[in-house]
Amino acid sequence: MSDQHAHTPIVPASSTMKEFTPRAVLLGVLMAMVMGAANAYLGLKAGMTIAATYTTAVVGMAVLKALKGTLLEENTARTVGSIGGNIATGAIFTLPAFFIASVWNPFFTTEHYIISTIVLIVAGILGIMFVTILRRVLVEDKELPFPESIAAAEIHKSGQSGTQNSRHLFTGMGIGALFSALVEFKVLAGGWQWLVKLTKGTLLFRAPGMNPAYFGVGYIIGPRLGSINFSGGVLAWGLLTPVIAYFMHRENPAAVTDWAAELTTVWKGTVRYIAIGGMLTGAFYTLYKMRGSLINGITRSVSYLKQSATGGAEALRTDRDITLRWSLPAFGMILVIMFFIFQYFSGSAVPAGVSSIVMLVLGFVFAAVSGYLVGIIGVSNNPTSGLTVSVLIVVAFLMLALGMSGEPAVAAVLGVAAFTCTSVSVAGEMMQDLKAGHIIGCTPWKMQVGDMLGVTASALVMFLVLSLLHLGDLKKAVGTEIDRLEQIGATAVTYQGNAADLQGKSFTLDEVKQLSPEQQNDVLGTQAGFGGERLPAPQASLMAVVTRGIVEAQAELILILTGVFFGIALILMQVKSPMLISVGMYLPIDTTFAIFVGGLMKGLLDKVLAKKKVEGPAKEKIDNIGILLASGLIAGEALLGLLFAGLAFAEIKIFHVFENPTYLLSLAAIAIIALVLVRVPLSETKKG
Repeated sequence: MSDQHAHTPIVPASSTMKEFTPRAVLLGVLMAMVMGAANAYLGLKAGMTIAATYTTAVVGMAVLKALKGTLLEENTARTVGSIGGNIATGAIFTLPAFFIASVWNPFFTTEHYIISTIVLIVAGILGIMFVTILRRVLVEDKELPFPESIAAAEIHKSGQSGTQNSRHLFTGMGIGALFSALVEFKVLAGGWQWLVKLTKGTLLFRAPGMNPAYFGVGYIIGPRLGSINFSGGVLAWGLLTPVIAYFMHRENPAAVTDWAAELTTVWKGTVRYIAIGGMLTGAFYTLYKMRGSLINGITRSVSYLKQSATGGAEALRTDRDITLRWSLPAFGMILVIMFFIFQYFSGSAVPAGVSSIVMLVLGFVFAAVSGYLVGIIGVSNNPTSGLTVSVLIVVAFLMLALGMSGEPAVAAVLGVAAFTCTSVSVAGEMMQDLKAGHIIGCTPWKMQVGDMLGVTASALVMFLVLSLLHLGDLKKAVGTEIDRLEQIGATAVTYQGNAADLQGKSFTLDEVKQLSPEQQNDVLGTQAGFGGERLPAPQASLMAVVTRGIVEAQAELILILTGVFFGIALILMQVKSPMLISVGMYLPIDTTFAIFVGGLMKGLLDKVLAKKKVEGPAKEKIDNIGILLASGLIAGEALLGLLFAGLAFAEIKIFHVFENPTYLLSLAAIAIIALVLVRVPLSETKKG
């Protein structure tokens, strides 16, 4: 007999406690949309996302306690809410790639919204269906620690004893929103840079960006990972960019009128492609290091699939998943929908059929892998992009083998990548939530149905959020450039983009104003939106460049290959995280610098705790408070960022207190954030 019943949950299987109630589901759905939007904002800007399960656990606990809700209702709200962050992961890693690869230009259309939403919903539900088959073999595996699941369950348990963690989260949100607003109103400077000219070469130094979310990210990942990420920025801006610019202009450096702009152009047009090659190597190296876990996870999952096909229904409430009677027809329906969607992308039935079968098979394998890895390292460290790139490369070569080329092939490959990334990401988060529910004593099938609602709610708004951020950034950058041109008396501009048929063509400012935001961005060369400096979207850029590189053998392949060898060199040097270094190279230096500073804040707290010899549960409590404050910084800036993106989209200009605010005030703001992130958790040691 299986030892599955040896586990004793907090809430017994025989309990009839309220669980899947309308208020818990509604709260979860609202949190799914909010956390999805926040993670989308963070992922596009910083190339990283956070596990939403802690934030939704705290918010759900605070709200439902006020409504006299039950522990199981709190778990329902957390489960439904946290899945929104993983829909965001699937979206930001792939959907912007359609724009960056020039497949969707303009990005926002009703047709693109409908297709994207269907992809996210169906792929998310597919990930949940995979989990209905895989749950017991992974959740009940005693060798899998599920660290983040245990932490989430502990938050719920602490709430039962009256601990008020929610105030720390909301404090962080208030601080993040406040300082973000001060930057937007130009009370605080968003950044600062300094050019140093040395004989024929020039170096560009930048201060940490004044972004509370970045400090929050750095705090959460800690000083070690923050340093590794920043090292990529130092390599990009302290070595590669100035050296390449030096050799480009060493014969006549005086010809460069704006070195800051020139160095930025070199970084965008050359160094970032090298970084993409490094990310590619890093992604596969991550999978290689986990090869034992991957093979073990796949073997166990296939074995359990055979068992579940012949097994009967479970008697206990805490053991019931959505049954194969429902999940198998769902797989059939999803396969049909996938076929029509891939046919929409590829324009051909045979590639659509092949892509559907490949995605279903690899999707299941990688869902098993994702769930297994989450059990070892948690959702925050799950290599979703590496798994997605693996499928993307397989499908890209399949498209070539089937005789496809050009835009239809690129669209088909990115469509499969979007499906894979979303289903794998959702499967990992669902498995993490189910483990937390297993500890608490929840009903698996109710959690799975709840996550379908969370997936649907988040997917319905996700494309709108991405479009808002993209178009808001475009309009802000274009509006600023047009204002500058009008101030200097310019009446026309020469085309600045890459379209060969428009090179040298002039546009009057009135003509520019009549163009769409994407066209304005192209004509003016403002390089905003997805792939730009404010929304770099590194994973989506990786997907776009690799896809076009394989399908069309573009010229950037030499730079990508150089980056691949750079990544191999890092591996040979036994560098801990080649992927994180490459992401640091791809991101703006002020972003990685800010993340590094956030890591230093956490390092300072750790030093103080070590000096005071604070250990065990007391240290864990302090760390949790710090994580909640840092998560609040991220959520506060993200929500305010969406608000200001909406104002820019509506072309509502906000007033500026100073035209050129001093960065000294920003340094004071960073010091205040550091004080909060260190002193507030430390205050708990005095309460003992």
